[in-house]
Amino acid sequence: MSLLVVGLSHRSAPVSVLERAALSADAQSKLLQDTVAAEPAAEAAVLATCNRIELYADVDKFHAGVAELSTLLAQHSGVGLDELTPHLYVHYEDRAVHHLFSVACGLDSMVVGEGQILGQIKDSLAVSQEQHTAGRLLNDLFQQSLRVGKRAHSETGIDRAGQSLVTFGLEQLADGRPVETWASGKRALVIGAGSMSSLAAATLARAGVSEVVIANRTLERARRLAQILTEDDGTDVPARAVPMDTVPDELTRADVVVSCTGATGLVLTAQAVAKALEGRVDGSSARLAPVVPAPLAGAGSVRAAEAPADSAGAGDELPPTSLGAEDGCPLDLSAVQGTAGFSVLGEAAVAGMGAAELEQHAAWVDKGDKERSGRLAGGVDPEAEAELITALAATAATAGRIPERRRPEPVVPAPRPAPVLSILDLAMPRDVDAAVHRLPGMRLVDIESLAEASADAPMAADVDQVRRIVSDEVTAFDAAQRAAHITPTVVALRTMAADVVANEIARLEGRLPELDDKHRAEITQTVRRVVDKLLHAPTVRVKQLAAEPGGAGYADALRTLFDLDPETVASVSRAADTENTENAKNRGRA
Repeated sequence: MSLLVVGLSHRSAPVSVLERAALSADAQSKLLQDTVAAEPAAEAAVLATCNRIELYADVDKFHAGVAELSTLLAQHSGVGLDELTPHLYVHYEDRAVHHLFSVACGLDSMVVGEGQILGQIKDSLAVSQEQHTAGRLLNDLFQQSLRVGKRAHSETGIDRAGQSLVTFGLEQLADGRPVETWASGKRALVIGAGSMSSLAAATLARAGVSEVVIANRTLERARRLAQILTEDDGTDVPARAVPMDTVPDELTRADVVVSCTGATGLVLTAQAVAKALEGRVDGSSARLAPVVPAPLAGAGSVRAAEAPADSAGAGDELPPTSLGAEDGCPLDLSAVQGTAGFSVLGEAAVAGMGAAELEQHAAWVDKGDKERSGRLAGGVDPEAEAELITALAATAATAGRIPERRRPEPVVPAPRPAPVLSILDLAMPRDVDAAVHRLPGMRLVDIESLAEASADAPMAADVDQVRRIVSDEVTAFDAAQRAAHITPTVVALRTMAADVVANEIARLEGRLPELDDKHRAEITQTVRRVVDKLLHAPTVRVKQLAAEPGGAGYADALRTLFDLDPETVASVSRAADTENTENAKNRGRA
């Protein structure tokens, strides 16, 4: 059997796919049971976090295992196999071990070096043990990955390379300011009471918010978390628990919101957030004049953004005119009126006209009186407009048509008011409607924006040291697994030798019934010492050889040479697996 992992993460798939592929607790349990029921797999474990979904299995066939695990992931995630496959990665044997150890150290996290993944790996192992889908291989693998992760954090400065996802998200909300400075005095609302929400609540409390409100579907869990925060010696921040149906009211009072629930749908819609924002935007950031694309140089156009803020009509639609009815005007003035800031005599108005229409329009402009031209051009000299359009007409006569404005300038975005509400969405699938970020007075940071921000985060020098630790630990784990593979065979050999000794002592007692107890014990001890000495060197050596690459064949050779019963070897292996599983469970409870 061999280790295989099939999965997807923020490195291989867009957030939209990860969001749809997220597995509930029930779906994870069903996936585990279906995996071990499949033909290629004997053991299974699922590692599901906010930015990864991975299925680990002990399989006897690589290609069949990849096909089966990919199909099961697609079935239980609800994402079609054709859509999911391009985003899946596959690791096998040593590479699978290396991958999990790297994950445990935080090297594959969205925020490099974060330590929350260790708790998630521990939870994953616990679920597999409860479902009885983790055997010797996965128990050993996940337990060792936890030790490797702890070693990386204790022996290196990997913690300096990154922070928890919560801390990183709050830093993005703070937008360059220290989190403590930004959070000081703010009222915080935390939606959810799981591990990530608990960390967020504690982080906000330590950052100096004035209040933490915990909302959860199970009110008792919210109360427990609020009590923990209140009794924390490190903070004096008041905390209270509220039911989920009070979230809309709490939004109107909150300054910062962190949401991380297990909900499959949106917890905060754009409409709910918009309603909470009503009346909260500072009056100084009132309606701004629209900013429009700048016209061509020499086109005689005027930008609305350049008009005085208190001028008549600033920021409004252009006043309607009756010029569309004038004889000789080839323009559809009703369509042109909405082009705020552009003269209807200019290039923007005539884009797309043919040569004949341009000539007609030039003649109409040339014959127009000053009053009419002034109203149309916003004070621009009509003679300059007529010359420009005449030049355009000459170009159109050659090219056939002016299809669009030449040399377009970029649109300058309208300034946004300072945010009065900041939301950090750490859920997968997302809790908060992505459209919220477009609301004035709103700042939203979610998993997708965190992934973009962390892509440019600097890597600490300690990362190289952690990579060396991972490499060494993979080598040691592989050697231990190869040595463990031969252990049942060695145990079976020693059991067979003990049976031979017992049978011979019994035969001796039958032939020498007058033998007293002292001499019988001495003979028995002597025979056992002889057998042990004969077996010692070959069994020690075979374990050493088995730990080396390509040493798996030594177990088969030992079974063949000593004619060991395969069922005896298998029974020893099953007993060892059971003992290892129980020991792992006990360590997890400790």
